[in-house]
Amino acid sequence: MFSRAILTLTATATLAAAGPCDIYSSGGTPCVAAHSTTRALYDGYSGSLYQVLRGSDNATADIKPLSAGGVANAATQDNFCSGSTCLISIIYDQSGRGNHLTQAPPGGAASGPNSNGYDYLAGALGAPVNLNGQKAYGVFISPYTGYRNDNPSGTATGDAPEGMYAVFDGTHYNTGCCFDYGNAETSATDTGNGHMEAIYFGTGDGSGRGTGSGSGPWIMADLENGLFSGVDPINNAADSSITSRFVTAIVKGEPNQWAIRGGNAASGSLSTYYNGVRPSNGYNPMSKEGAILLGIGGDNSNKAQGTFYEGVMTSGYPTDATENAVQANIVAAKYATASLMSGPALTVGSRISFRVTTPGYTDRYIAHTGATVNTQLVSSSSESALRQQTSWTVRTGLGNSACLSFESVDSPGSFIRHSSYELMVDANDNSKLFGEDATFCPQAGINGQGNSFRSWSYPARYFRHYDALLYIAGNSGPHDFDNPAVFNDDVSFVVTSSFA
Repeated sequence: MFSRAILTLTATATLAAAGPCDIYSSGGTPCVAAHSTTRALYDGYSGSLYQVLRGSDNATADIKPLSAGGVANAATQDNFCSGSTCLISIIYDQSGRGNHLTQAPPGGAASGPNSNGYDYLAGALGAPVNLNGQKAYGVFISPYTGYRNDNPSGTATGDAPEGMYAVFDGTHYNTGCCFDYGNAETSATDTGNGHMEAIYFGTGDGSGRGTGSGSGPWIMADLENGLFSGVDPINNAADSSITSRFVTAIVKGEPNQWAIRGGNAASGSLSTYYNGVRPSNGYNPMSKEGAILLGIGGDNSNKAQGTFYEGVMTSGYPTDATENAVQANIVAAKYATASLMSGPALTVGSRISFRVTTPGYTDRYIAHTGATVNTQLVSSSSESALRQQTSWTVRTGLGNSACLSFESVDSPGSFIRHSSYELMVDANDNSKLFGEDATFCPQAGINGQGNSFRSWSYPARYFRHYDALLYIAGNSGPHDFDNPAVFNDDVSFVVTSSFA
């Protein structure tokens, strides 16, 4: 009895200093893929966590932890990306198996908007976060954004056992297919029921199949041709809606047995939402293929959104005790929110105007003509109607209170929003989508003047004037208004007192 107690205390002390993958290894279910842009997932890992791609010159930089086993060195990214824009181009696998995640190719359900049908890459600034007081960045997945590895090493195939967890933003989701992390088809096509086993987070795909209690969001499993909250393809009342800002999500499966678990990633323990047999109709036995994806469905269904901070996939079916120890490690990382805004401060309730900084156009301001947002020549002697059309009231962000929205002075209740990448003035319908489309996060002007205004819901995109119209534009994206020429000037605006 005495020796067993000593061994238990020794093991507990060892695990307390370990990373999640050290804990899984100690439990006999080692990581075969380990992805995080926020921290090392092994206590001794000091290699690259992710790569950023700079918009101004297409140069890249690898971001490593501050120290072995530590938090990402966000200053490396900030310094490298200063005066430009950056995308997250690679999320490196820390397991040593080379299961890196890169830009997702087109699939059977959808092609992405980028060249050759590839999906978008995530904007590098979209998901700032603090871990134990140290700044880091997560992966903000907008619709049409996705990562994938179709040539994996060591992941589960067929009916082999596996486990996986991920830490997500519990407030960033939608009803769209499919914000997934986990095991999928190697062909990026739907090859049938049971060919996937991935964590899904959101409010379902809109079909009404795959729901839990309340209105969501829920942790579920994407098993292909179905989001499952339990054995029933429609509903599992024991799968609770998630209310925490940071969420730990777990799915694991072995022959005719699988489970969903989850909890608050910032405090407390895990709950089990389902633990039982496989669904019928092609899900027992499973036919897993082993590819790894993030932010999309197995066939590249790419309409979902969410934020990913870290996650792993294991060989073997982890015990609840192992997962409980991993949850304790995640809580000890002390995930906390970080500011989404920087640069010259804007005051909520104030009236402002936005002056263009592009050389040759500095006498133009953001205005609107009806619903169309444009730039116009305006001065203090302009007609009253024009001066009102170039004036905006700063409001707390409709879709995220950590950012801002801009209400039209001459059309109270109407706000600048994006729709199909164009900026427009539209009446607030109080929907979730409108609020997100009308929310923007100011940062220091990319050209060194004033502010640039990053779309909250598409953080690789900014207010840009192009041919006198306003868009949310990305540097070197697929659209004409993404043209890299004078991009930094076109997305930078000096905020002045309003004309009205």
